[in-house]
Amino acid sequence: MYRCGGLAAGALKQKLAPLVRTVCVRGPRQRNRLPVVQCHHLGSPSRSLASTGASGKDGSSLVYFLIVGATVTGAGVYYAYKTIKDDQKRYNERISGLGLTPEEKQKRATSSAPEGEPVPEVRVPSHIPFLLIGGGTAAFAAARSIRARDPGARVLIVSEDPELPYMRPPLSKELWFSDDPNVTKTLRFKQWNGKERSIYFQPPSFYVSAQELPHIENGGVAVLTGKKVVQLDVRGNVAKLNDGSQITYEKCLIATGGTPRSLSAIDRAGAEVKSRTTLFRKIGDFRTLEKISREVKSITIIGGGFLGSELACALGRKARASGTEVIQLFPEKGNMGKILPEYLSNWTMEKVRQEGVKVLPSAIVQSVGVSGGRLLIKLKDGRKVETDHIVAAVGLEPNVELAKTGGLEIDSDFGGFRVNAELQARSNIWVAGDAACFYDIKLGRRRVEHHDHAVVSGRLAGENMTGAAKPYWHQSMFWSDLGPDVGYEAIGLVDSNLPTVGVFAKATAQDNPKSATEQSGTGIRSESETESEASEITLPPSNPVVPQAPAQGEDYGKGIIFYLRDKVVVGIVLWNIFNRMPIARKIIKDGEEHEDLNEVAKLFNIHED
Repeated sequence: MYRCGGLAAGALKQKLAPLVRTVCVRGPRQRNRLPVVQCHHLGSPSRSLASTGASGKDGSSLVYFLIVGATVTGAGVYYAYKTIKDDQKRYNERISGLGLTPEEKQKRATSSAPEGEPVPEVRVPSHIPFLLIGGGTAAFAAARSIRARDPGARVLIVSEDPELPYMRPPLSKELWFSDDPNVTKTLRFKQWNGKERSIYFQPPSFYVSAQELPHIENGGVAVLTGKKVVQLDVRGNVAKLNDGSQITYEKCLIATGGTPRSLSAIDRAGAEVKSRTTLFRKIGDFRTLEKISREVKSITIIGGGFLGSELACALGRKARASGTEVIQLFPEKGNMGKILPEYLSNWTMEKVRQEGVKVLPSAIVQSVGVSGGRLLIKLKDGRKVETDHIVAAVGLEPNVELAKTGGLEIDSDFGGFRVNAELQARSNIWVAGDAACFYDIKLGRRRVEHHDHAVVSGRLAGENMTGAAKPYWHQSMFWSDLGPDVGYEAIGLVDSNLPTVGVFAKATAQDNPKSATEQSGTGIRSESETESEASEITLPPSNPVVPQAPAQGEDYGKGIIFYLRDKVVVGIVLWNIFNRMPIARKIIKDGEEHEDLNEVAKLFNIHED
């Protein structure tokens, strides 16, 4: 037994009790300090205390003081150890969470929480200078633009999507051609030029915590995922979220995007048909469809536009190894019939068929049902299609619910929030991306649903939110790739109902999307195109000639299609011609009549080998 000065441990305890008392002094700035231990029997420590002992019978007071000091020191050491251990635990949890899907993150968070206790919620800041509603390309472009002009800006993105901001084009393009069996988790892909990149604009480390954003000295960009703004008080500058919390703001951007449309025949069909139908838009839709494509024998894509044709080609090529049947049906006479002139639309349809897709043009869906465990699609002309899963790619409905509570105007012709040339809906409200119906100072009022427009309009809105006051004049481009061999880029008003003039030439081995990305260094081609415009265009002298559409059956290897309105070029499609968008942008901006479009086509070096 430990003995000190002839006293047993029990006696020591009894003697220590009246001599020592714990006094906790906690002021406003001392709430986390440890208790202060005072030993009134000892008085104030002196120099002699550190050398030969202290006053008191048998030196017992010094022993008591040392014991109490050791106790306090031990408590401090334990506190520091526990803090470091907790920080290490949080670090390990964050690292182990990288690469998990949102479903896996939620499942892990739920399972790790003590039974009966709710999963802790992220605290929503009460006030933010820049509030961006929506977590897509337009919102991210605006955030980056705001921070470029105001490096100390605090920007909060509120996104209904569970993911951090990402680019959508690879969801129907490059991701499907990846050889990585874990591509649905990593969301990394090789571009046509062989370079690898992530679908996310920035890694998680780029963003700051939403609850810490108001207090960070140099500001930053935070994202609240899985949250939705359901009400907007424009006069009071207040946004209400679906969890009941409220955020006040100084400037607000609405970039809510859109929701994929369905077919009335599918909506009427019942729960089983709906459960076996994919409305393709988000990362979760890609993951779901990729899994389904490995499990079913037949997939039918309804829609012949950009998304439908891209998915048809991607699934068709993927199905070559599995033997899955891929069907594409649409009401037009050929693929992308609303965009391309009929002869080129028909030629494109044959290209899609070569990818292993069974294409059914002039097909209007009358009803969808279930027969013998399979989906049965009945067409208006009497044809029937049996399949296991349906992908509906029939357009986008802009998300404009906030217009009701915010008193914002909706365009009756094009849909979307009606804004001016500076993308303003109100003095402190801007709109960008798919949901914006804006005034194009060159082509009139428009609403555009493309990646590059989201980049351009988001960037412009961000600049104007920081005082730039710039009008929308830049013509955004869009592109579509039907695999690595056929692709096109377009700008302006491209509508097959407009008069068109096509000028074509024989393609070379370099005239394909793969070669285009090798030259530009990026698979998201708008990243290298959005700022470019040719400074001067000089047409060579020529004799007026009326261009003719190419003969039926001609191989349209590469070429240019001009779209005319009142004899002025308002739209251009570059067919397997890449990295020439600055010239097309300049032609549309000039808005001049051209007597010979064959000569205009020479500006693109169309006949180069």
